[in-house]
Amino acid sequence: MKEQNYRNHRQVVPLFHVVAVLALLALFSGAARNLYHSWNRETFYEAALLMLVSLMFFLYHFFTRSFTLKAQDRAIRAEESLRYFVLTGRLPDPRLHLKQIIALRFASDEEVVPLTQRAIDENLSPDDIKKAIQNWRPDFYRV
Repeated sequence: MKEQNYRNHRQVVPLFHVVAVLALLALFSGAARNLYHSWNRETFYEAALLMLVSLMFFLYHFFTRSFTLKAQDRAIRAEESLRYFVLTGRLPDPRLHLKQIIALRFASDEEVVPLTQRAIDENLSPDDIKKAIQNWRPDFYRV
């Protein structure tokens, strides 16, 4: 596999992130236009149903992504808490935010403990944490 670093760690699935979103926007705008032109006509009911279906598809696409990310975030928090405990013998500081923990997963074992302390002391953003990592630990499973 290709080496992962700060510049290339984000993954995009073009069919999901681009094509599906554009198709959903086209469906939604077409349904809205159809509903507008069907106002006070006998096709209004069908146009309203099409608008409702397009809205449901759009919400389904959004929630499918957000629910999956929530599950992945929980797994990452558990994995990183265990890793921190194995390395230090104590649980991570509760002042550490979930997004910081998610960013720290890319840090090597040698630098995760000092970088965790720095993230707490300086309230580093997830992006700043990722930029501070010297030895990148790849994560090829999150999309």
